[in-house]
Amino acid sequence: MTGGGVSRGAASRPPGAPSVAERVLIIDDDRKLAGMLVEYLRPRGIEADVATDAARGLSELGRRPYDAVVLDVMLPDLDGFEVCRRLRAGSDVPILMLTARGDPEDRVVGLELGADDYLPKPFDPRELLARLRAIMRRRRSASAATPAVLRFGRLEIDPAARQARLDGQVRSLTGYQFDILHLLARHAGRVLSRDAILERLRSDPGESFDRSIDVHVSRIRAAIEEDPHHPRRLVTVRGAGYQLARLPGDDGEDSRRSKVEGRKVHHPTGSGGKDGSE
Repeated sequence: MTGGGVSRGAASRPPGAPSVAERVLIIDDDRKLAGMLVEYLRPRGIEADVATDAARGLSELGRRPYDAVVLDVMLPDLDGFEVCRRLRAGSDVPILMLTARGDPEDRVVGLELGADDYLPKPFDPRELLARLRAIMRRRRSASAATPAVLRFGRLEIDPAARQARLDGQVRSLTGYQFDILHLLARHAGRVLSRDAILERLRSDPGESFDRSIDVHVSRIRAAIEEDPHHPRRLVTVRGAGYQLARLPGDDGEDSRRSKVEGRKVHHPTGSGGKDGSE
C-alpha cells in the first residue's frame, strides 16, 4: 500500500462470492492490519478501500458512496472522534470504530458522536465481519421499512413507488434510469463518477455499460429538466462526473429532510470524483 493514500480492493472476486459486493472504507494508518482486512473481507462479499489518514478518508467519503466505514480512533492527523463528528454532520453511513486504547470512555464518546458500533483491538476478524454485517443490515432494514420521498423543489423522487414526479406529474423513466436518479438524489450535492454509478447499480460484475450512462442521463434530463440542453438539476461536472444539484429555489426545509413515520432523509454534503463524462 502506498503511504497516505487510498488503496483499492481488487475488482475481481473468487468463485462463489456474491455478484454485487458491498463496499466499505477502512480508515486506519496500520497498513498491515488494513491489508489483512481487505483480503479477509473480499471473499466474504465485502470489497474494501483503505485510507491511511483522516484527510484522505474524508475526501474519499465525499467522492463516492460507501455501505459502511471502519474507523480507527488513533490517526496521524485527526482522531477518529473528530472524523466521526464530521461524518455525522452530513451522512448516515454506518460507522464501526476501532481502538487500541482499551478505555471504556472511548466507547461512550464514540457512540455519543454517532458511531454505530465499537470494537477494541486486537480483535478476531470474524467478529469485525459480524459487526459490519449487523450495522449494514440495520441500515437496510430501516431504509426498507420507511423509504423516504426525496424532495428537490418541484421534483420528487419516491423510492417506494419507484416514481419521479415533477409538479406532481409522474415522469417517464425506465427502471435503470430511476435507479441512477435515485442514487444521485441520495447523494445530492456530491459528484459521482461514471465508474461509481456503474459499480453501485450493475448486477453482473462482468457487465460494462460504459458511455451508455451518458445516454441514460440525457433521457433523465429530458424527463425532469425544463431545458434538457441546459440542465440545472442534473449537471455534469467536467472531468469528474454527475451531480444532482440543490438549487436556491428548493424549499429550505423539505430539501434537507422529509419525514416518513418520523425518519429523516439522508442529506449528505461534499463533492469530488473522477473519470466522469463530460
